[in-house]
Amino acid sequence: MLIDSLDIYHVAMPLKYPWRTAYGVDYEIHSVLVRAKSGDYHAWSESTPLQMPTYSPESAAGVFLNLSEYFGPHLVGFDCETADDMNARLDLFKGNPFAKAALEIAWWTLQVKRQGKPLHELLGGAAREVSAGADFGIQDSFDMLLGNIQTAVDAGFPRIKLKVARGWDVDMLAAVRGAFPETRIHIDCNSGYSLDDLDLFKQIDRFRLEFIEQPLANNDILDHAELARLIDTPICLDESVTGVRVVEQALLAGACKYVNVKPGRVGGLSNAVKIHDICQDAGVPVWIGGMLESAVGSAVCIELATLPNVLYPGDLFPSSRFYERDLGQPEIELTERKTMMPFTDGLPEPDEELLQKYTLQRATVVVP
Repeated sequence: MLIDSLDIYHVAMPLKYPWRTAYGVDYEIHSVLVRAKSGDYHAWSESTPLQMPTYSPESAAGVFLNLSEYFGPHLVGFDCETADDMNARLDLFKGNPFAKAALEIAWWTLQVKRQGKPLHELLGGAAREVSAGADFGIQDSFDMLLGNIQTAVDAGFPRIKLKVARGWDVDMLAAVRGAFPETRIHIDCNSGYSLDDLDLFKQIDRFRLEFIEQPLANNDILDHAELARLIDTPICLDESVTGVRVVEQALLAGACKYVNVKPGRVGGLSNAVKIHDICQDAGVPVWIGGMLESAVGSAVCIELATLPNVLYPGDLFPSSRFYERDLGQPEIELTERKTMMPFTDGLPEPDEELLQKYTLQRATVVVP
């Protein structure tokens, strides 16, 4: 499949409510969308590294620059029969998984149109409902958080995810666990702590969490393995998982008992499927994370969540959770069972009016 051209958009999508984490506050979500054209077909992808390099070393502006100036020109006009062919073509460039994912996911969505098959089928998934969890960033008060959790519990969400940060950790968890003694809960530290905080993590053991997501540095495996040996609560890796080899090393070191898979963070869907398979062989469950994408990117995460070793409710959100109006159409909806259905009649694509409204910069790459 020859990639004839790429249209690249850096967008900023305003949130209903600020998203607060250990690394800061986002008032809008910066994302990069790509429209790839091959012959008579075009398709969209989305990669969402956020505005600043705080979640990972990449940022939306940096991804836009790399795609428009380097990665895109190196790819356009090149024949990629498989996703692995595309990845091999991009191996020239070190790191930058979010930038590579924007192109690699577009290869898959083009295949959806070329082959007339649903994405989950191409990935090896099944046409089944996938379970969504409820996530809460750092709130204005404990009372506000407890009220929001109560609403989620009453609605039937199967688990609760809580962002934590220094000053919003042990006391917050004591309040939450006191109010919800039997609810499935895990916390996400977003790389905000170190092994010097061992006493804090031992205190957290008493709250009977499902796991602690990414407690230590984003580029660390060995310290996570050490922490896993010293506390009772299982560890889940997120930011540290940037590719297939990292997962192999993490499992060998005993650094985690769960893995969060995000297509953007691991360099695309081919790597995501390989990570799923490696973890399945090792008996380690995976689940699908999110970056507050529009429906364009969220739909891809839902398709990925149909794989058999996705055994924990994902960060899969209805469009109304974060946005007054989703850039991607049709919007993502949640069933009464707090599940989402994979897409059988095509994937969401950007609304042209909102795309123009939210675009900060745009570039087109064509064959010279």
